[in-house]
Amino acid sequence: MKNQYFGDINDYRKYGLLRVLSGDGEISSGVCWMLTPSDGRTDGQFLRYLDQRAKWRDFDPDLFDHLHRCVKVENERDIRFVEDSDALLNTRFFSQVLSDDARVRADYFAEMLESFRGSALVFFDPDNGFEVPSKPLGRKDSSKYLYWREMSNTYTSGHSVLIYQHFVRENRESFVERIAAKIRAETNAAAIYSFRTPNVVFFLASQAGHADHFSSRAERIASIWGKQILAFQHPS
Repeated sequence: MKNQYFGDINDYRKYGLLRVLSGDGEISSGVCWMLTPSDGRTDGQFLRYLDQRAKWRDFDPDLFDHLHRCVKVENERDIRFVEDSDALLNTRFFSQVLSDDARVRADYFAEMLESFRGSALVFFDPDNGFEVPSKPLGRKDSSKYLYWREMSNTYTSGHSVLIYQHFVRENRESFVERIAAKIRAETNAAAIYSFRTPNVVFFLASQAGHADHFSSRAERIASIWGKQILAFQHPS
């Protein structure tokens, strides 16, 4: 996550998904931003939805209004404007900047797990998603990725886990199925879901004790977000 992208269309869907999955705070959540420094790039086209109120607001009116106020009225782009709001209820946040250094990173995730002790759901928001072979742990820009060991350790600690993932240059169907299968192999999760948007996909590994909750929440996604967020359970 980079602050420079706060409030864009991916954020709108992301926060909307979190609000539905948590039942607006019915279960406790922890958000690990995996925050990295801004790189100066701008993607202004991803903010155009905020100027199209009639098309976009009805998916989540309160969330839309909050993001519109932050970005368009106050000209602010920073995750603290979610942390300090009621956008994500019953949620704790881990906002430290993530380093490429492997030793510092190990301490970061140990502290994160301690901070989220007792949270039902932990959400990871890496810049890109799961690790790739070209970026081994500790290499430059490894902070942009979540490593499989970190995800599985979080699941083993008793949390259901949600992960942000960019699509890659691979058939999307096969990519989603491949990652879902890898998550199952790493966690033996009670249920695995993917939530697909036009730009990114989110993967959820559910603990057995949360399975009924997330089953009902996944069904709720379609009634609220329609084709903007498509929910699938794996295997289908």
